[in-house]
Amino acid sequence: MKRLLSITLISMVILAGGFALPAYAQEQKEIPVLIDGLPVIFDVQPVIQNGCTLVPFRAIAEALNVKVNWDGTAQTIIATDGKTSIRLQIGNNTAYRNDSPILLDVPPQVLGGRTMIPLRFFSEAFNCKVEWDKSINGVRISSPSKQMTVIGFYALGDSKTSSWTNLFGKPYPEHSSVNTDVVGELALGWYSLDKEGNLLTRSRTGWQRPDGWEKVLEAANKYNLKSEMVVHVTDGDGTISSLLKDEAAMTRAVDSIVMEARLYQGINLDFEGLGYQDSGEQLKTVQDEFTRFVRLLAEQVKTTNLTLTLTLHAPNSAYKGYDYRALGKIADRIIIMAYDYGSKPEPVSLVTQAVEMAKASVPPEKLVLGISAPTETPESILTKVGIAKRYNLDGIAIWRLGLVTGEMWEALRSAVIPRR
Repeated sequence: MKRLLSITLISMVILAGGFALPAYAQEQKEIPVLIDGLPVIFDVQPVIQNGCTLVPFRAIAEALNVKVNWDGTAQTIIATDGKTSIRLQIGNNTAYRNDSPILLDVPPQVLGGRTMIPLRFFSEAFNCKVEWDKSINGVRISSPSKQMTVIGFYALGDSKTSSWTNLFGKPYPEHSSVNTDVVGELALGWYSLDKEGNLLTRSRTGWQRPDGWEKVLEAANKYNLKSEMVVHVTDGDGTISSLLKDEAAMTRAVDSIVMEARLYQGINLDFEGLGYQDSGEQLKTVQDEFTRFVRLLAEQVKTTNLTLTLTLHAPNSAYKGYDYRALGKIADRIIIMAYDYGSKPEPVSLVTQAVEMAKASVPPEKLVLGISAPTETPESILTKVGIAKRYNLDGIAIWRLGLVTGEMWEALRSAVIPRR
């Protein structure tokens, strides 16, 4: 009883003297931090001191793809993204951005065994936009625009879904540069194959090369857009399965594709529907047959200056007929069709899972995230771009031009700089 009374009296004295427990010691709810709509996972939760949010520096740095070094002797953090460098020291209110001193409201400190740094300073130092979102009682960060590959799938549409008008801003054959600053490459969906390996400019699935197709190439060249021919085939009627079992048909297909590809800068092989409901030895056979065809094509492509792109079902889709590891060693890049999961927008968890599965087998610099415009919103498309940024992928591919809204164009314009 005396001990309890003593503690109570001490507490009263402290409060009367105007002392308060530091903010990090007070009980508070978790503070969510989202970068491009994606949560940052912390092993020690962010805290607020004097209105300043402190976060574990390594977690936030990795989420922003910032390289960090810790000097234990000097108790100093050095971080850089290749353009900007910052330096912070534990307990020191002065930080440095490219050697220019900046006064901090709260110094870096060690809490819960983790080095905590001011979130706003760190993020804004690397040109991020930082906002407090009352709706989530947390912080939203928008990363700066990033240079990356940006591919636009180009296909025929009606007057309302014209790829030409959507990209060039005017009815065919007139054109302007209106949205060409957002896209760096065109994947032209003009070709298919039959079971005998004949190259077609009109397919049963609606893919076809339009009249006046030369105008598209002329406009692409004018606005410095690379182009690749897309060879799109589906296996709904067994076309691909039959082709891959016929040596003469495969040879004919490879020869005709490479011959036609002289008009473009690359080849995009889009063979869809392989491996549905297959398993065991049957699935391995399907995967091996497709890999063999890709290898035959790649051997001829090597003698040219062309690039070879594969557009593949996501590894967490129902179509398992694609050996990502083997194909990643052959092709120049792989577009992950991380969509058609059945909801709008596409679930972030499944898109992220698809990327992680692909990245486990293929280097990220060879991976491009496919984004389906019809199943996204302007806000969600930024999150999908954020996934490509977070995982350091080569870039994004938009399905398709003609279905990208004005608001989506503006969202993309704020997030990417197309590599040319």
